[in-house]
Amino acid sequence: MAETVTRADLCEAVHEDVGLSRQECSSLVERTLDLIVEALERGETVKLSGFGVFQVREKRARMGRNPKTGEPAAITPRRVISFRASQIMKTKVDGAAVD
Repeated sequence: MAETVTRADLCEAVHEDVGLSRQECSSLVERTLDLIVEALERGETVKLSGFGVFQVREKRARMGRNPKTGEPAAITPRRVISFRASQIMKTKVDGAAVD
């Protein structure tokens, strides 16, 4: 089973690589994530070169089905976040899977 990388793991990695205090690293990681979320809330696209692109998409209202009963159900319009990995990331992940 694969491990999950947490915020604490990111903070620890920054601490080891950069040498800032753990509290400063935690603040840095939190602020970075906050900036990404704030941009997405405004409907902006967030592009991290070599990593990928986060975009907010508008989903229209449509008719769906309740999977339990099979009855038609209205699905309200909403905004969703999509992520598209960069070609560099895709290549690295694919190479890691083969090894």
